[in-house]
Amino acid sequence: MILTTIALFMCSFLSLFVFRKFAIYINLVDQPNMRKHHNGPVPLVGGLAVFVVVFSYLVIYPDSISSTFIYLFCASILLVIGVFDDLYDISFRLRLLVQAFISTMMMVFGELVFTNAGQIFGGFDLELSYFSYLVTVVVVVGAINAYNMVDGIDGLLGALATITFASLGLLFYFNGQIQLAVFCMVVVAATIPYILMNLGIPLGQRFKIFMGDAGSTVIGFSVVWLLLEGSQSESAAFNPVTGLWIAAIPIMDAISTIIRRIKKGQSPFKPDREHLHHILQRLGVGPKMTLFVISMLGCCFALVGILAQLNSVPDYYMFYGFIFCLIVYHQIMVNIWRLTVRARRFFGISKKQPEGKAHKVKQ
Repeated sequence: MILTTIALFMCSFLSLFVFRKFAIYINLVDQPNMRKHHNGPVPLVGGLAVFVVVFSYLVIYPDSISSTFIYLFCASILLVIGVFDDLYDISFRLRLLVQAFISTMMMVFGELVFTNAGQIFGGFDLELSYFSYLVTVVVVVGAINAYNMVDGIDGLLGALATITFASLGLLFYFNGQIQLAVFCMVVVAATIPYILMNLGIPLGQRFKIFMGDAGSTVIGFSVVWLLLEGSQSESAAFNPVTGLWIAAIPIMDAISTIIRRIKKGQSPFKPDREHLHHILQRLGVGPKMTLFVISMLGCCFALVGILAQLNSVPDYYMFYGFIFCLIVYHQIMVNIWRLTVRARRFFGISKKQPEGKAHKVKQ
């Protein structure tokens, strides 16, 4: 297992270099402009490299997950659409249509449907019955876009994805589902080289790469696939509500952002700079510290979910606890300007920190 992990790590690293040259050749790069402060064009190939490693592993070990062919087919479509979006900035309507199609493929051919929400309202399982297909589409599309939204500063998407996949791996391992646990660790091993190069480690900013929409959408899809496989099968490894905790930051940020945009009369898909990572930098927190703070927050939420699952904490406690955290998070974001002024006065901060990276503004 250790040798396999090292091999996958090196394979991902080499793939990044290969795709980096290819991206520059076809202009699959993020160009600096007035709101993008990086130096020179940055290749958008992190997702391609991660996918190649995951694809290769599943071809060799097709029994690692259920319906491997359907997963790879759906992920490949998302990857291609993501590449076109990175190249030509396609409309959000087309992206949503493709994501809904992917959701349907997953339900019909992959037989992954969100049918049971667990005992979130008391001592009975909440069966979704006729609403299960609609809810599944909402969950899949929501997860894909939630992970796309957090890709706003260097290292953040990779860090949050690593936290989620590592947490899933632990839950599968504790439930005796070793193949799924190993697959989660494979995704982690494939993602770490991207994180390092995204942060300029160890080769510096010259070899910097971004994930791109191709990568963020595939990561979100992979997360929701594993969440459904882990919570909706007969041999479920964890309760559905646990998934909220191990993917808490992307979920909370997406829900809060969408609510705020709708209340302003804006499209839920209108890009802005009011995500958590942007707000922290307006508070005067530097990009690296912002990454650290959000990552630690994500780890804390995931740890709560894992410990609650292992100690059989009732679903309704975990559900109401998550809703409480979501409300607190949303209220902080809604009142952030007032809180920002007070925080700057309290800490004696008078100057904003630069807002770091330079992806196109996420949804």
